[in-house]
Amino acid sequence: MKILFQGDSITDAGRDRSNILNLGHGYANFAAKFISDRHPDADFTFWNLGISGNRAECLRDRWQTDCIDLQPDLVSIMIGINDTWHHSTAEDWMPNDYFEDCYRFCLEEIKSKTNAKIILLEQYLVPTGTLSNGRFDVDAKLQITRKLAREYGDWLIPTDGLMAAACVQMPPEHWAADGVHPTAAGAELIAYHYADAFDALYPDLK
Repeated sequence: MKILFQGDSITDAGRDRSNILNLGHGYANFAAKFISDRHPDADFTFWNLGISGNRAECLRDRWQTDCIDLQPDLVSIMIGINDTWHHSTAEDWMPNDYFEDCYRFCLEEIKSKTNAKIILLEQYLVPTGTLSNGRFDVDAKLQITRKLAREYGDWLIPTDGLMAAACVQMPPEHWAADGVHPTAAGAELIAYHYADAFDALYPDLK
């Protein structure tokens, strides 16, 4: 089974971009380990093609080579925080319709040109760091992610809500020191729910 992780720096997580099999040190790496440990007899290939700084339009522009040509069996996408962050200083917020169009293009391509199942992970923002002025924009684009998940997704991981709940138990900095990029604890939290989503989508896999 070929599993493709796609997204921005949260997915990239310092991976070696010269090696598609290098998963970095973030949630993709933890998720691959959790899934492999739960299914020791299954044959998995894990690819990480997240790129730091990417926005939805960046995924759109590289989608043929970095998704469709690979013909994965499962694609997961976490995108959207940079669509807010990169506009937060000047507060020239990216139009929500444009974000949706770019994201929708990727999902349409998966549906029409592959047989892959789709996991969407919400973009999220925890209450610490420098992006506090962008919370309203994150919320607007988060609703678009949820809408697209209902239309195209096989599973939605509610990362924003999971992080909010986790911040009740431990300080926000424990999960994402700058409010966006997860610590090891934050990455493991995301990965645990990713592995649960995988098991829900493939209940017969031994």
